[in-house]
Amino acid sequence: MEREVRYCTTEDGVRIAHCVEGAGPPLLVVPWNFASFSLMHLVPEMDAFVRELGRGRTLIQWDVRGVGLSQRNVGDLSLPALLLDVDAVVKAVGLKKFALLGMMNGSPFAIAYAANRWRRVDRLILFSAVARPVDDVSRAQTEAFAQFARVNWELAARAMTDAQLRRHSDEVGLRTAQWFQQSVTGETAARFIESAIDLDVTPLLPRVKCPTLIIHRRDDSRYADGQQVAANIQNARFVTIEEEGNIFLGDWPPVLDTINDFLPAIEDAGARRPPAERATVRTVLFTDIVGHTAMMSRLGDDRGREVLREHETITRNVLKEHGGTEVKTMGDGFMASFGSVTKAVECAIALQRAFDERNTSRPARPEVSKERADYGRLESVEPLRVRVGLNAGEPIEEDGDLFGATVILASRIAAKADGGEILVADTVRGLCSGKGFLFADRGEFVAKGFEEPVRVYEVHWRE
Repeated sequence: MEREVRYCTTEDGVRIAHCVEGAGPPLLVVPWNFASFSLMHLVPEMDAFVRELGRGRTLIQWDVRGVGLSQRNVGDLSLPALLLDVDAVVKAVGLKKFALLGMMNGSPFAIAYAANRWRRVDRLILFSAVARPVDDVSRAQTEAFAQFARVNWELAARAMTDAQLRRHSDEVGLRTAQWFQQSVTGETAARFIESAIDLDVTPLLPRVKCPTLIIHRRDDSRYADGQQVAANIQNARFVTIEEEGNIFLGDWPPVLDTINDFLPAIEDAGARRPPAERATVRTVLFTDIVGHTAMMSRLGDDRGREVLREHETITRNVLKEHGGTEVKTMGDGFMASFGSVTKAVECAIALQRAFDERNTSRPARPEVSKERADYGRLESVEPLRVRVGLNAGEPIEEDGDLFGATVILASRIAAKADGGEILVADTVRGLCSGKGFLFADRGEFVAKGFEEPVRVYEVHWRE
């Protein structure tokens, strides 16, 4: 969904693009690196996280000077100048007090704003916080990388996202690099990189007066930096997320839940959903028996129904073991949903392994007479070949059923699979990156009812 763009002017005369979405307690999201909010759709994983973060809130985003839809030809890119950008947005929106979220390289900026505009910020949230970026990358490396950006911004952007995202997902890293490239020129990116060389907001930490939440994943290279930041803010709370990933990859519901728990004002507004319903991003799973019609014709109603009952028993048991919710059954297949994309893929793998074990534990026999057919013989006569398809998104929920593009695409992806295969949308692959699954690129196809081609991946499930 396209965001409505508004403009305001800073004290030093720079035009700043911003957007305001939703209703409820205000939350300002500090831009991440040089990424424009208007191009966030290039990384659906990030877009889904931010939209869910804004549920029940007034979410405000902006492009800093020199970036995206804001004024590009700007001389001053210093930290004090960037603070003027936010002042202009806050004034234009008419805010008095608000929560502020700074992610990764945006955390020093969020710290500086909370320290210098402490009457306005009532809650501060930092993810992968750092006060002195040069502690992670040396001055010489930073200067060399800035020059790299000037010479070849396309390759430099890819190198930057590789460092942050490659171990989670190559595909998401590539799309994020495109997001950066389209948001800013190489020259401006180089100037921003150089401005971080002497950036140190450590002296400002004791001046942060508001309650502060600092979130780090256990495997974060900045984990120790975040602990130092927390130790120097008087009213700070440090939370460790054990799952791997970053703020929008991997299992991000724990990150979202931690933020929601820190912002109790959303409950006062009556907008926060019960914990079990918070994550509107769901992973939808479809199964389908290959050759169902031919099987029923060959076996007859009674014998065919016995095989279907066994299929239903196996599927329901595996869904239960992996926390899946059965939405409905279509006779020869199931539709299920999951709050965790990781659990959904694990369930799909467990399903294929269960059917494979069932098919190979007793070798198939020649045809037996209908009169002699029983449960045990059916098990040895008729193999079950099931295909599975998954997609993740924000389906529409009504009376326990799910509707919308997310559901339709999951069904189309399942239909592309062969018996014994698991196919997933690229979104699923990105969200569960870093979890140890093995994927094979199966290319793109244009699903019926969709204009844009969809890239799908096969999940390897055999040991």
